[in-house]
Amino acid sequence: MGMSAVKLKIDGMEVIAQKGSTVLQAAKDAGIKIPTLCFHERMNPIGSCGMCVVEIGGKSEPVASCETLVEDGMSVVTQSEKLLQARRDALTAILVHHPLDCPICDKAGECQLQDLVFEHGITHVDMEAPTSKFREGYSTTFLRSWPERCVLCTRCVSACNEIQGIGALQVVDGPEGRQISYDESKCVSCGECIQVCPVGAILEKKAELRWRPWEVKKVRTTCPYCGVGCQLLLHVKDNKIVKVSGVEDGEPNKGRLCVKGRFGFDFIHSKERLTSPLIRENGEFREASWDEALDLIADKFKQIIAESGPDALAGLSCARSINEDSYNMQKLFRGVFGTNNIDHCART
Repeated sequence: MGMSAVKLKIDGMEVIAQKGSTVLQAAKDAGIKIPTLCFHERMNPIGSCGMCVVEIGGKSEPVASCETLVEDGMSVVTQSEKLLQARRDALTAILVHHPLDCPICDKAGECQLQDLVFEHGITHVDMEAPTSKFREGYSTTFLRSWPERCVLCTRCVSACNEIQGIGALQVVDGPEGRQISYDESKCVSCGECIQVCPVGAILEKKAELRWRPWEVKKVRTTCPYCGVGCQLLLHVKDNKIVKVSGVEDGEPNKGRLCVKGRFGFDFIHSKERLTSPLIRENGEFREASWDEALDLIADKFKQIIAESGPDALAGLSCARSINEDSYNMQKLFRGVFGTNNIDHCART
């Protein structure tokens, strides 16, 4: 055992862990599952949910395993009646404030709270629901919040600050208690908050087609919008993309996506897309074959270059085209036509 490793016991099993790692990480590496709700691999421990509690030898009360560092000779218990009750109490406290609208919630079927409640055998909540009013939901072109479903895990706040560096989300204290505050002037609609939310508190504004998680097929692909190569999961129902999410363990983005990568897919199934080239004649458009359209373009371009020189031409590459197509277009204009008049609107 090296100087950077410590030896401890977890549920009676001898475990070697890296010095500076948490009990939660050590347990996971040893194949021991500890339930979590607020914890996320890509962010610093939050310690807000009370689900990952464990018992440590010599300590009278359970501690959060996501925030507790391993120590040499430490003895950890992850499953006991005391811990089970503590986790049930934590979930019950959340459910008191949480609407049981699972049948109409878009997160049903992939909601961590739903899974934990089922796993811990909670079938009802005896406490009376509070009458507190939630602040109005936050909405942009691409996403919408449902404050009444928020479990205050604060994953979204950490993701907005730590991962994206935007700072549009904060936890604030109000007359009705702690809530998430949204700064519309800072939000860039990247959707990282959606990616990490364990419940249905922040969701995409859906496309025309509705779905349930078990109805979709997930197809991994590479985002075409720039040269970074972010890894995407396309959520496909009836051969239509209904949602895009980042691949959590995929390089180079590790789940992160920009607004285009996450939301720029609606045009694929738009009824307004052209399906054949159009040629204008006498002020009207008519459909044409690709050969006819390309021959016309080539003849016109040759004529313009002959009469006015190559700088009389200019090209604008589509923001929805893939990176390689935009590259080829600028090569065509610079290398073949002989002009640097090429641009890209870089937005969709």
